[in-house]
Amino acid sequence: MLKVPFQFVDVLDSSAIETAFRELSKERPGAVIVLGGPVLIAHRAKVANLAAKNRVPAIFNVPDFVEDGGLMSYGANYRDLYRRAAVYVDKILRGAKPADLPIEQPAKFELIINLKAAKQIGLTIPQSMLYRADKVIR
Repeated sequence: MLKVPFQFVDVLDSSAIETAFRELSKERPGAVIVLGGPVLIAHRAKVANLAAKNRVPAIFNVPDFVEDGGLMSYGANYRDLYRRAAVYVDKILRGAKPADLPIEQPAKFELIINLKAAKQIGLTIPQSMLYRADKVIR
């Protein structure tokens, strides 16, 4: 067991984003995991900027955060999910009963790394990790 301490901070509206990072910065965490809900996704550039400003490595589950300056994301590939959802819709429109269709989980995941964000917080990403990334933003 890793025995890594966790601190959960709930963000219910945009005004709580800065408060959350203020709380986190007092604890000086080694990293932050941001699970993007509607509020955080809508303010993803602000979240990415606050993580950089506080020099905290942050990983996100939605690639849009990395496109807007976040450090890295790892999660399901949304294009693949949408394609697979279209197959389900097609089956239902052709008469299949939704209850008879199997439950599926994401099959394709992607790792995206933003080297500009890494440099901004003084973090060096190992070359072996860059080789594994699906996309590297330079």
